[in-house]
Amino acid sequence: MLIGVISDTHIPCRSSEIPSKVFDTFKDVDLILHAGDIEELSVIKSLESIAPVVAVNGNCDPDLGLNNHEIIEVEDVKIGLSHGVVYPKGDTQQLCYLARQLGVNILITGHTHKPLIEQIGDILLLNPGSPTNPRMADATVMLIEVNGSDVEASIVKIAGCSCKSLDFSRFKH
Repeated sequence: MLIGVISDTHIPCRSSEIPSKVFDTFKDVDLILHAGDIEELSVIKSLESIAPVVAVNGNCDPDLGLNNHEIIEVEDVKIGLSHGVVYPKGDTQQLCYLARQLGVNILITGHTHKPLIEQIGDILLLNPGSPTNPRMADATVMLIEVNGSDVEASIVKIAGCSCKSLDFSRFKH
């Protein structure tokens, strides 16, 4: 299964729309996960034109009727989805604790606006960055390919380039 991952779109507060390169990148995905800071439900509706969307609340979201955490079972893996508000921001140890609380081997978060693929013990931490408001990083989204218990994650630069993969990691759970 191919999954598109996005976070921190901040529409309309920090950007007027999702960049068209996101839609190009996600054109073949089976599912889209949004890790929060959506700000408007129209963002989810526009992504649903590509594939089903699972989304969570971010710290900048009004009451959109979304949960703070979701657990998605895809083939042989359990994926946790959360905005990832921990202090200090982006602290991987606390994100690992959250993954353990949720009972998942893969935790997808946002909040930092910086992409991340990091394996810590048996926990894979993923952050797609932000396609509209990156911080000290390029504008990015993420693609995840799940085949049974094999997981491949790649960070995809979407602004000013031809959707070239910047980082690639392969993990087996």
